[in-house]
Amino acid sequence: MAVATNTQTRQRTCIGCGKQATKGRLLRIVRTASGTVEFDDTGKASGRGAYVCSSACWEKACNTKKVPRALKCSVSAEDMQRISGHLAQASVTAL
Repeated sequence: MAVATNTQTRQRTCIGCGKQATKGRLLRIVRTASGTVEFDDTGKASGRGAYVCSSACWEKACNTKKVPRALKCSVSAEDMQRISGHLAQASVTAL
């Protein structure tokens, strides 16, 4: 007799639009242990993470101050610009 396993894939939520998706379908921003904010292209970097589904949602999250709230740290305008560039490249690469 086979035992059915209930393995659900954990869903992450985009901080820009609130859309839920699996980890692989979202882009991750991480606050590292040293306090810097980086784009996590591997999705596996250690630190506190926040997810967005597109660069447009990243911009929306930046404008509504959801990024500092999600990462629980202050994020400079320079960091936001640098991450915007990485997200734009990641979005193009994913297509």
